[in-house]
Amino acid sequence: MTPTAVTDAIADAVDESRLVTTAMELVAIPSFTGSEQRCAEYLVDVLAGLGLEADLQQIETGRANAVGRLRGTGAGPTLMFNGHLDTSYSGREPWLDAPGFKPDPILRDGAILGLGIMNMKGSVACYVEAVRALLDAGVELAGDVIVAGVAGEIEKAEWGEYVGAEFRGYGVGTKHLVSQGVTADACVLGEPTEERIVLGHFGTIWGRISTSGPFMHTAFVPGRLDDNSIMAMRQVLDDVAAFVPVWEERAAYQGVSGALNIAAVNGGFAWRASRSPHRTDVFIDMRVPPTMEMSEAEAAFADLVDSMATKYPSAGITSEVYVSVPGAQIGERHQIIAAIDSGHLAAFGQPAERAHVRWGSDASTLSRHGIPSVNYGPISGALPGPEGESVPGSSLVRIATSYAVAAAEYCGVNQT
Repeated sequence: MTPTAVTDAIADAVDESRLVTTAMELVAIPSFTGSEQRCAEYLVDVLAGLGLEADLQQIETGRANAVGRLRGTGAGPTLMFNGHLDTSYSGREPWLDAPGFKPDPILRDGAILGLGIMNMKGSVACYVEAVRALLDAGVELAGDVIVAGVAGEIEKAEWGEYVGAEFRGYGVGTKHLVSQGVTADACVLGEPTEERIVLGHFGTIWGRISTSGPFMHTAFVPGRLDDNSIMAMRQVLDDVAAFVPVWEERAAYQGVSGALNIAAVNGGFAWRASRSPHRTDVFIDMRVPPTMEMSEAEAAFADLVDSMATKYPSAGITSEVYVSVPGAQIGERHQIIAAIDSGHLAAFGQPAERAHVRWGSDASTLSRHGIPSVNYGPISGALPGPEGESVPGSSLVRIATSYAVAAAEYCGVNQT
């Protein structure tokens, strides 16, 4: 077949009905971080049913990756489609009661609503449909295509009393994947990029800053309120807030400012308000551009803490960095970018826009293992928003078409 004929055959083979069905079946399997195994088992069964070499990679009890490989002739590069199976929420949060935050998929006005459809089970369904389209179109690839559904990508980390599988995210599944020998020459991650090619994203540092004070009964507080660790934290918060615009400017990348979020505060005992807390903690998230060494960002955090410790010697300030994940970027001229451009043009009729974003992905892990990675996925609904997660079926169809054409372009097509 000519390249045009291959593209046409692939586009004709993409089936919206079965794509939507796969996406909704994935959403219907609850897979909160730490409980991804059932979803991985489903994906292995689907991939095996297509004739792929499919395996379940056990990570720990209740957690697994799904891996499928469509073998080529061995004459081309290997492309991985990688998507996380864990969802950002459990579906049981009382403050998230919209249908898009539940593992009960709904098809409404051409869009799928449900927990994980946006982040990122819709894209995993697109991977499956892309492989189906290649097979149905009779396209034999020169290189392999790997479909990986992984556990533990969501930005979560163990700290203090928050220990357990549900807190082990930030690339746990993909780290296991590559450590077990599943690698590729390039990878596409279908995070919800609004149908843009994301050439780079930020990394992150999570840090704790603490103040201390006397553990004291309320009866003895008069005259000593300023010794309270919560009161001391007011000064710390003011200084952190003043540092935010400084960091936003310093950490700017490709026209996108840096970011620093005051994410959590912990201090005192609600069940024993008769005592002043011995310690109060604030937790911050600093977004780090991929062009900055993580050591530089950690030094900036340390300098901030040191300056406050000098200014407020009686506050007993301590700190730690408990998450450090680098950003990732890929060159505009990489072969996988050209392949996606071909797929996007075939599916959308126009070139793909580029973007650089502050959120992160498993590209951080993959790129550090020598696998060039790019984020490229469907349009998403607002998150959080009044309806929760949603993705138009039409966007899934176009993205699946683009994935399949990009795979043919990147891996090569056997013409014999």
